[in-house]
Amino acid sequence: MRHHILVKWTDNAPHPDLASIRALFLQTLQIPGIHDVSLHPNVIDRPNRYDLMIVISMEKEALAAYDASEAHHRWKEAYSSCIASKAIFDCE
Repeated sequence: MRHHILVKWTDNAPHPDLASIRALFLQTLQIPGIHDVSLHPNVIDRPNRYDLMIVISMEKEALAAYDASEAHHRWKEAYSSCIASKAIFDCE
C-alpha cells in the first residue's frame, strides 16, 4: 500500500528543511515491509494548497511498526509545531 502524509505548514514560521525531513523518513526503510519513501513538495503557492506530500510504500502489516518507530516519533516531536494541518491517506 501507499501511505500518504499531506502537510500544510503554519504561516508564522519558515518552512522546514526538506533535506532533514527526507533524511528522517529514509530511516523508515530499515523497518521490514517498508519499500520506498518519497517527498513531493507543492509547486503551486496558493492558500488552499498543502505544502508537502510524503509517500511511503509499505506492506499493510508494516504500518504498526512504522507508527511505533523512532523516526515516526521524531517526526511528530520535531515538526508538529510547524504543521497547521495534516491529512493521512492509505491506498493500494
